[in-house]
Amino acid sequence: MAGTLADDIRQKLGELSPAERKVARVLLSAYPSSGFETIAIIAERAAVSAPTVLRFVARLGYHGFPDFQAALRAELDERRASPLALYEATEVNAGDDSASALLARSGQLFSSAVTQTLAETPAADLESAITLIADPKRRITLSGGRFTHLLAQYLGLHLMQLRDDVHFLPERAVERTAALAQLTRRDVVIIFDYRRYEDDKLSIAQLTQEHGGKVIVFTDTWLSPTSAHAHVALPSQVSTPSPYDSLVPTLAVIETVIAGVITRLGEEAHRHMRHSEDTARRVGLL
Repeated sequence: MAGTLADDIRQKLGELSPAERKVARVLLSAYPSSGFETIAIIAERAAVSAPTVLRFVARLGYHGFPDFQAALRAELDERRASPLALYEATEVNAGDDSASALLARSGQLFSSAVTQTLAETPAADLESAITLIADPKRRITLSGGRFTHLLAQYLGLHLMQLRDDVHFLPERAVERTAALAQLTRRDVVIIFDYRRYEDDKLSIAQLTQEHGGKVIVFTDTWLSPTSAHAHVALPSQVSTPSPYDSLVPTLAVIETVIAGVITRLGEEAHRHMRHSEDTARRVGLL
């Protein structure tokens, strides 16, 4: 799967002039909505000239600003796609429908998606996520979506074995409100948000940022709107043989983050794991 325009912009940052980098930052700061502003508005926000915006677009390989916006619109159509829309847009049962063919197709898709996801994850972003999560002074809160709450729980349950002060955002309204009202600068909120993005995730990210906390977002390559308020965004490929987006590459990123946190915590992680097992054994949970 090809990367998004945001990926392309990030990869070309080092090749841009200082003025063009200002345009890139303006577009990335509120991606993708910022790309639908007029040239004049983008130029004003970046404090550059209109020709600089056009040069930037040309650097990305587009013949003009309408060409750039057309590509962005096509990307947004993919971004909003539901499983039903994906099913109706593809011939799911076309071709060889044998189990062996499905296994071969799945093996190729998942292997490629995991490899591409890890290869495209900036080391600096991974490092930032690990540093925040491993900081014992930070309170960690996790929140997932319709399906991705399973990944939030998977990451959270691992972190609970490695460090203190790890929580899941409550589901009940009063408890959730109380948790969000207590956000401070020491909070790290980890959000999982994938296409057909959920409005509450954007509000949670905004609240966290407003209270001085840090947001880590696990998302797809089209980038959840929460990414505009995130300290770190970790996008993953979602290629799959079915109409449902795959979370396999995201799981690979989670496992990588966990490995990094264990290494960063060192002996403290070992001590915490031992204490957790001793406690579980005493109360008959092991």
